[in-house]
Amino acid sequence: MATTAQLFEEPFDADEYIERLAWRTPGGGSKGGAEAFDPKKLLEEFVNHIEELKQLDERIQRKVEKLEQQCHREAKEFAHKVQDLQRSNQVSGLYILAKIASKYHDLERQLIQEFTAAQRRGEIGRMREVAAVLLHFKGYAHCVDVYIKQCQEGAYMRNDVFEDIAILCQRVNKQVGEVFCSPETVMAKLIQSIFENKIQAHVKEKLEETRHSDVEQYLKNLYDLYSRTTALAAKLTDFNLGSDKHTFLSKLIKNIFSCYLESYIDMERQYLQNRSGLILQRYYDSKNHQKRAVGTGSIQELKERIRQRTNLPLGPSIDTHGETFLSQEVVVNLLQETRHAFERCNKLSDPADLPKNAFSIFLLLVEYLCVDHIDYALEIGLSAIPSADAKNANLYFLDVVQQANTIFHLFDKQFNDNLMPLISSSPKLTECLHKKKEVIEQMEVKLDTGIDRTLNCMVGQMKHILVTEQKKTDFKPEDENNVMIQYTTACSKVCAYVSKQVERVRRSMDGKNVDTVLTELGVRFHRLIHEHLQQFSYSSMGGMLAICDVAEYRRSAKDFRVPLVLQLFDTLHALCNLLVVAPDNLKQVCSGEQLTNLDKNLLHAFVQLRVDYRSARLGRHFS
Repeated sequence: MATTAQLFEEPFDADEYIERLAWRTPGGGSKGGAEAFDPKKLLEEFVNHIEELKQLDERIQRKVEKLEQQCHREAKEFAHKVQDLQRSNQVSGLYILAKIASKYHDLERQLIQEFTAAQRRGEIGRMREVAAVLLHFKGYAHCVDVYIKQCQEGAYMRNDVFEDIAILCQRVNKQVGEVFCSPETVMAKLIQSIFENKIQAHVKEKLEETRHSDVEQYLKNLYDLYSRTTALAAKLTDFNLGSDKHTFLSKLIKNIFSCYLESYIDMERQYLQNRSGLILQRYYDSKNHQKRAVGTGSIQELKERIRQRTNLPLGPSIDTHGETFLSQEVVVNLLQETRHAFERCNKLSDPADLPKNAFSIFLLLVEYLCVDHIDYALEIGLSAIPSADAKNANLYFLDVVQQANTIFHLFDKQFNDNLMPLISSSPKLTECLHKKKEVIEQMEVKLDTGIDRTLNCMVGQMKHILVTEQKKTDFKPEDENNVMIQYTTACSKVCAYVSKQVERVRRSMDGKNVDTVLTELGVRFHRLIHEHLQQFSYSSMGGMLAICDVAEYRRSAKDFRVPLVLQLFDTLHALCNLLVVAPDNLKQVCSGEQLTNLDKNLLHAFVQLRVDYRSARLGRHFS
């Protein structure tokens, strides 16, 4: 039996294979046959056959290995061929795609060129057709960019860039609706381009050239540019720019101005400080005045402050030669600078910071106007008020009062007109009102002190006139029958002086202050005359002259237009009747309407002034 591979073809059964091998071997059959069963022969055949099988296995294995190697080699060659084919296919595909892309871009470029040409010719219909085709191309956005760029060519021909932009947007807004299917997108993109390029460049140019060289002009430019930009944005809200156009425009404005607005209030305050200080310094320089340090705690300052509140002689007062050191021009300039600062603050401050920023500006106004100018003038004015016994004193403090009142009105008007609207709905309102009240009350204390001391000086001047001009013989004339005068010289001069002072008070005060000051002056005037009259003895004719004098004083009292003052002089006039009335009529006169409520000691004191008091035994009428 030949050992070949065919013996192992499928289906292969090992038992059947051995059985067949045994039957074919002489003497190997199990049932005998032609030859008897020979196990040796069968064993030998099996051994030989196994050897042949081993050799067959080796040959087959070598053949398999050879075939496997050939298969690997052919597979590798095939893979290389496939890769080469793929590369070739890719190159061919990339080439085809490149040709398609090139054609696409060429067509897109031609369409954009056609659109541009149509735009230049003003052919709205053709522009609309081309735009509709480009809508399906990636270059549609480029078409919009070209349109936006081209519509701005030659648009900025005036000196006013904001007016140019408004006109441009108005014109383009009419056109985009006829050309593009989404005009709001195109319009928004145009406005964004204008803000990010034209306006931003314009703002930067205007501000950077003055930011470090001229702060005043920088602030004016910033206010003007921001105002005009926001005004332009307000006009642009009339156009269809999408669903949230207000936020869109606010963001564009913020992107342009944020870097300038962050430092705005610091620059505003620094400028206002420098400018206010310069205004004041120029004024004092023009007066050739070196500002005195007030409130320094020195001995001299202590003396002046004590003297301001008392009549103690602590040394001579300063002589300002009638200069009030208050200037309405200075005040107007300071208020004007502050008003501009409030206006800029209102426009340029973040709404959350507006009350705080406005309050900081107000504090500067208080510092330079109220403290450095008004309060300083009051301090100087108080120091210049002479003592009550000074002669021919220049009582110019009333001029200080007059000018201070005028300034107070201007200050109060700016507080109400410019500051209140910025803080009225914020917690800063209470703080501002408190600060204003505090400042005014401090000044009112000084004004009241100065007015009180000025009134003392007026009374002192009246007293000086009376002491100098009134003679004892005025009320005890040597010749009782030859008195030709209606009232004494002292009375005439005092009344003339009083009349001038009353008019001066009216010019210097306003409102209820006039009546308050004149009431105080009138009471002191009456007290002076009352005490003065009690220093003399009166003859019958002298008593008549005293009544004439008091009548004249009473006429001056009418100028006060204060009922209390007139009443006081009416009573004094009635008291003077006790100097001339017949002794038997004293009791009747004392019980009259004007004297009945007066203290009897006061009535008695006047009766004692009569030269006939002891001889006529007038005291019994008061027993």
